Amino acid sequence: MTSSPRTGALGFWADLPKDGRWLLSTVVVQFFGRGLTLPFTIIYLHEVRGFSLALSGTLMGLIAVVGVLVTGPAGALVDRYGARRIMLTGLFFAVAGYSVLAFATTPAVAALGLALFGVQLGVGWPSVNTLVATVVDGDLRQRYYGVNFALLNLGVGVGGVVGGLVVDVDRPGTFVMAFLVNAATFLLPVVVLLGPLRHLHGRVDRPHDADTAGESYLAILRRPEVLWLAALGLLAAFVGYGQMEGGFPAFARQIAEVSTRAIGFAFVVNTVVIVALQFWVMNRVRGRRRTRVLALMAVVWAAAWLLLGVTGLVPGGVTAVVIVLAFHAVFGLGETLMQSVLPALTNDMAPAHLRGRYNAIGSGSFQAGTIAGPVVAGLLLEHGWAGAFIGVVVAGCAGIAATSYVVGRRITPEVNGIEPAATPAATSSAPAPTGTSTTTSS
Repeated sequence: MTSSPRTGALGFWADLPKDGRWLLSTVVVQFFGRGLTLPFTIIYLHEVRGFSLALSGTLMGLIAVVGVLVTGPAGALVDRYGARRIMLTGLFFAVAGYSVLAFATTPAVAALGLALFGVQLGVGWPSVNTLVATVVDGDLRQRYYGVNFALLNLGVGVGGVVGGLVVDVDRPGTFVMAFLVNAATFLLPVVVLLGPLRHLHGRVDRPHDADTAGESYLAILRRPEVLWLAALGLLAAFVGYGQMEGGFPAFARQIAEVSTRAIGFAFVVNTVVIVALQFWVMNRVRGRRRTRVLALMAVVWAAAWLLLGVTGLVPGGVTAVVIVLAFHAVFGLGETLMQSVLPALTNDMAPAHLRGRYNAIGSGSFQAGTIAGPVVAGLLLEHGWAGAFIGVVVAGCAGIAATSYVVGRRITPEVNGIEPAATPAATSSAPAPTGTSTTTSS
């Protein structure tokens, strides 16, 4: 496959192979269900089930704990058995997890449901990103990840609107319904993977001259660029997505004193910004150093968190609501910068037959960040240390910018996105593979 210089939604869709279109077809529906519960899970645990805010944050962190434990084995299984099989396994765990969580009235049952979903989170990233990388390559791959993220957020945003209008802390049944609908939406990608995409396995055979000793996680992590990229992912998760389910909703409720409906609409604003700007951003980052794009994202995110901190000075009013909405708009701009370049950077760095492991390292670093994110947010906000919370996440943004600079000095220009992908003939003699893609199906 080759990528085309055409831009825009229609050009992108025309460039996609049929399998790529099928992969994208379920994203909106699946993440509509996620949007029903994403902004409200910690509120559900704290205000509906009566768990303390610190315990609720710790339970949320359990998702990532299980994800970290599962991610390593999942990456190796992806490389051995194929991404499609492992992806299906994770989807079944997601259905079970959210079904259990819907009826969780005790911390133990809630922990079980969140742990089951954690399995899906742990296997999802290595399997999905690896499957995508075997279907699309070159510049089209980077564009795919960006469009996938836009569609993901469209689903989350619409789900957030519906969730904000439907869920009510005084009516626990509304939360039960939301979690059950979320569980059901994971069945659609199961149907697609068992039907139109049943011929894919998402596995690339090991080259005959490959050094098997260099395929262990320890050997991969000895590559400095991989280790620094993992650190960057950890920081991005801690200040970003680790706070979206923990720090932001808790801060908005406890410090800004806005309603659950306002929180739901904040996610809508986030979605509108991402969907409206993703193609514009993708077109402007093409051919630019990916690490510099990530550093710019860090600056944007720092500005967003500082903006949210202002709500502590004007809680409970219209001004607080406006700032909460503005926070998600600015944060969304930063997300558009990250989501098209970070997965592409990881998969271009990885040798094709080891993409499962490389994506697992990226997933593991993200899960480590999401473990710390909700726990730190819960502890700081439980004690009323709102200023310290904002200071911690802004410092994390500074760490992202610094780490991006280090990664940029340790990777090739091709991996950093500023040179065309090398041809197979050029890469066959290279001492260190940079992840040329091969479409693999059976």
